[in-house]
Amino acid sequence: FRPGAIRHNDSPWMLEAVAGVVETGETDDVVAHREAFEEAGCVMDALLPIVSYYPSPGACSEQIRLFIGRVVSAAVGEVKGVATEHEDILVHSVPRTEAIALLDAGKINNGLTIIALHWLARHGDRLRSDWLA
Repeated sequence: FRPGAIRHNDSPWMLEAVAGVVETGETDDVVAHREAFEEAGCVMDALLPIVSYYPSPGACSEQIRLFIGRVVSAAVGEVKGVATEHEDILVHSVPRTEAIALLDAGKINNGLTIIALHWLARHGDRLRSDWLA
């Protein structure tokens, strides 16, 4: 549930990529693995950095670092999340072509996921080939 979306008459439920916050002393890759498991029940055997960006450089110094992971197990259809973080996440597995179609139809409406899917649209074939080699 995303309260910001309901204020604009959008559904407060969104399809989003897994995300998390890197705390002091943590590394990006450790957080990526942890959040994938906590939020989606996913275990990854490969993780690649794909892009880093500033979501609003005129307003804050936050930097987003996106990764893509090869999932070896997933909890599709289960509700995941950390209770103490008040997470209520329904896990979806969406084929790449369907995800890109949702993006093109304007059904993906959060920046992080839009950027991740644009990257996947451009590099997905090569990545799949590399990972299947």
